[in-house]
Amino acid sequence: MGFGRRLPMLRWSVLRAGIGIRKFNASGQLGDGREAAAADYVVAHARPGDIAGVLATIDEFAYEKSFLVNVGDQKGQLLDAAVRRSDPRLALELGTYCGYGALRIAAAAPSARVVSVELCAANADVARRIWTHAGVADRITCVVGTIGDGGSTLDRLQHEHGLGIGAVDLLFIDHDKNAYLSDLLAIVGRGWLRRGAIVMADNVGFPGSPKYRAYMREEQDRHWHTVEHRTHVEYQTLVPDLVLESDYLG
Repeated sequence: MGFGRRLPMLRWSVLRAGIGIRKFNASGQLGDGREAAAADYVVAHARPGDIAGVLATIDEFAYEKSFLVNVGDQKGQLLDAAVRRSDPRLALELGTYCGYGALRIAAAAPSARVVSVELCAANADVARRIWTHAGVADRITCVVGTIGDGGSTLDRLQHEHGLGIGAVDLLFIDHDKNAYLSDLLAIVGRGWLRRGAIVMADNVGFPGSPKYRAYMREEQDRHWHTVEHRTHVEYQTLVPDLVLESDYLG
């Protein structure tokens, strides 16, 4: 493994990401054009219609060109396993970013429909471009909005995209860490999760979602059964992280 991969803080793109984190939290992008550059790189270097090749090319860009806040290749294996275990007909993602997480779900569940919610319209455009290049744009839909907007996005998901009682088999949460718990509870409140659905939550350790983690611990074996996967932040091995995998008990 290269030096920059083991010690990511020495990479300018990682430092630039840290500098731009406030902008990211507000806008969904890091402010230097790396998201659009990632799509350009995929189109230039990955074979059209090759999902695995597109994912590998995004990982290559994140390691070698500019750091991306995707779930990444190593934590992505946890997501892949959860997808295969849930065998979803419908998967819901919160936080599209460049489309990487939704693409991993589509790769692991070839018959699933994936709906991804993204605050930033520019990210949605990047993701759709990547999904089109991977040949899965017919199976993944990006809805620009946010769960915490007073119900507007939830209503659109229900009325325009078919989310309803017990419809969601897999939920992947990877957006605003402060919204993890409130958005989960809003979705549970609508009754969309089927009994036995799996919820995967990235970055619970770093940057961290302490309220979400505390809730899952309090609800252990009541409404949820949660496994905490100790891992590290995407595209490096230095900073520890947690991915929570929670089975919904109803």
